[in-house]
Amino acid sequence: MNHQSMATITAMGTYVPDRILNNADLEKLVDTSDEWIVQRTGMRERRIAAEHQFVSDLATEAVKDMVRRYKVDITDVDMILFATSTPEYSFPSSASRLQANLGIPNTGVLDLNAACAGFTYGMQLADSLVTSGMSRKVLVIGAETLSKITDYTDRTTCVLFGDGAGAFLVERASGQGDFKSIVSGTQGEGGMHLYKSGLSTEMNGQPLNAEGKLVQNGREVYKWAVRMVPEQLAELIKRADMSAEQIDWFVPHSANMRMIEAMCERGPVPLERTLTSMEYRGNTSAASIPLALQIAVDEGKLKHGQNVALFGFGGGLTYSGLVVRWGVPDFE
Repeated sequence: MNHQSMATITAMGTYVPDRILNNADLEKLVDTSDEWIVQRTGMRERRIAAEHQFVSDLATEAVKDMVRRYKVDITDVDMILFATSTPEYSFPSSASRLQANLGIPNTGVLDLNAACAGFTYGMQLADSLVTSGMSRKVLVIGAETLSKITDYTDRTTCVLFGDGAGAFLVERASGQGDFKSIVSGTQGEGGMHLYKSGLSTEMNGQPLNAEGKLVQNGREVYKWAVRMVPEQLAELIKRADMSAEQIDWFVPHSANMRMIEAMCERGPVPLERTLTSMEYRGNTSAASIPLALQIAVDEGKLKHGQNVALFGFGGGLTYSGLVVRWGVPDFE
């Protein structure tokens, strides 16, 4: 069931704020320790946006980083897809704020709300827009300022989350496209396990914590993800008419290192071919996969032409994945 794509990824950039929140800092806020955090999450640091720095600001810096690295032209982008769970406003959209910041003259703008699966959904949509001929050049953003909705009195969640942004350019390929297969699905009845309240203060007849902070039942999300991701990753690879050995890199959402280790133990791609970003970035939701890819490029691991399986999962509960040939040129 090979996917007939006409799209390729031509460039990427990322940005994280300057301020570092390390485990020693968290020890001063809640009853925790560096050893406990590393043991349970694999995290040492996370980046925190400044008080007046919002998600469109982080995304703007990520796009500038992309232009600086790859010398691409963004003036003719015809669609911006912005995946975030932490927009500045209910409306206008973060994508429209980014358009204003970048001065792109003729582009559609759309925010995507799929929590930690938002970036992979954005990439799926970008591929479909380009392949269908509706767009020629799509800017896909995964960006979050989770620190602004984190409850720093809750020791189970405050150690996890950080801020960051990634920007990807998806364009029409000259020949065959690079998007090999996609998978997505949802278990909406699990929505109670990961939420931030809005207009309604109840879900499924149950009252919500309505403080406007992120609430997570980590155990339930862990159980769901560790069971679901290996199954769906195997399906994703099968749909690409490939074997697990042909996947050079597996890039799951960097939720928690222990969770990813448990997934990789169940297969089909082992931990040594898995890319993550949480050790020095924390869980950055929609930004975690772009940040992991950037780290791998900078370390010389991820090379042009390699096959990469991206897999996002999170609030909804929803997931989306894709196998893509890495079309971004290597740095000399």
